[in-house]
Amino acid sequence: MSGLKYLSGFGNEFSSEDPRCPGSLPEGQNNPQVCPYGLYAEQLSGSAFTCPRPTNKRSWLYRILPSVRHKPYTAMHCGNLTEKWDEVEPDPNQLRWMPFTIPKSSEKKVDFVTGLHTLCGAGDTKSRNGIGIHMFTCNTSMVDRCFNNSDGDFLIVPQQGEILITTEFGKMMVEPNEICVIQQGMRFSVNVFGETRGYVLEVYGAHFELPDLGPIGANGLANPRDFLTPVAWYEDREVATGYTVINKYQGKLFSSQQDPSIFTVLTAKSSRPGVAMADFVIFPPRWGVADHTFRPPYYHRNCMSEFMGLIKGHYEAKEEGFQPGGGTLHSMMTPHGPDRDCFEKSSTALLKPERVADGTMAFMFESSFSMAVTKWGLETCQRLDKSYYQCWEPLRKHFDPNWRPSKQ
Repeated sequence: MSGLKYLSGFGNEFSSEDPRCPGSLPEGQNNPQVCPYGLYAEQLSGSAFTCPRPTNKRSWLYRILPSVRHKPYTAMHCGNLTEKWDEVEPDPNQLRWMPFTIPKSSEKKVDFVTGLHTLCGAGDTKSRNGIGIHMFTCNTSMVDRCFNNSDGDFLIVPQQGEILITTEFGKMMVEPNEICVIQQGMRFSVNVFGETRGYVLEVYGAHFELPDLGPIGANGLANPRDFLTPVAWYEDREVATGYTVINKYQGKLFSSQQDPSIFTVLTAKSSRPGVAMADFVIFPPRWGVADHTFRPPYYHRNCMSEFMGLIKGHYEAKEEGFQPGGGTLHSMMTPHGPDRDCFEKSSTALLKPERVADGTMAFMFESSFSMAVTKWGLETCQRLDKSYYQCWEPLRKHFDPNWRPSKQ
């Protein structure tokens, strides 16, 4: 597709901005007190915070609204997308499939998500270890909705028909004989241009990487320069009927309407360096001295699960609602961050040295496992705050496309 631009390389540290908003990337820092153009800073984590540098993955996004502003997720029909590996008896025989049928658009409109069908797989999304192999057969584009996979990475292999993938990072046109990798938690939509079919390899708990060169020597068959990353692109529009975010979480589909570990005390290590089965983290009283910085915890989507408790006082990012003796669970890739009062106050505060969290003690259990919630936790205890999402509802747009950096 003409007009699409890319950056070349695999696993590189890229930075780009939409040319319609020059100077939109903060200089010299990730999380300024006030972002250019009135944007919100949000981090998308692709690894544990404590991973060694070679495997530490994260992206900073500057958004018109943070992704945490959404209605509650509700379960939706999964169709033929599943991770029930024991629903039929094992079959050791050779298996072969004829070309998978693509539905006719004249009979039924099917987009990328509704056209996903699981063929085989192994492992478990909760323990973050395994794979799934899916087919996609579709005939229509995703309209006013997007998809994200909280369980793992998608490697998409088109077989018939090109697909235009619009991600939070930009746009990609992918044709047969090309591949595309969408990492865990990244939101994307797929446009098609006719009857379309392809394959998806899903991995839980690891990211795709280039293979070691081994005996083939320095000039391997897969080179970093052969991989392309889209440049930044944005749209500012509102959908009267609501924009739908579809989330694959623990093998199930959920839909929603979209309108760091600072003091680790104890850790239980996993088999991967820097990735913990569980960390115990505290947020004690301390001095806040960072200059030109949004000091509270930033908007975030984490590849880890975060359970927080409050022993006493008020948590700095949410002074209301989060009470001592209660708790919060922000599951893998579920967005979270400051409420509106905290954001507005901290965006305009005089940044002088000040004490933070005096008289307060909050803590976190952070885990690389995707945790299931019990029936007692969801129903029996009758303590679940079903209005929690409303603390982000008042967040409003500050985006001003006419903003320009001040001349020094």
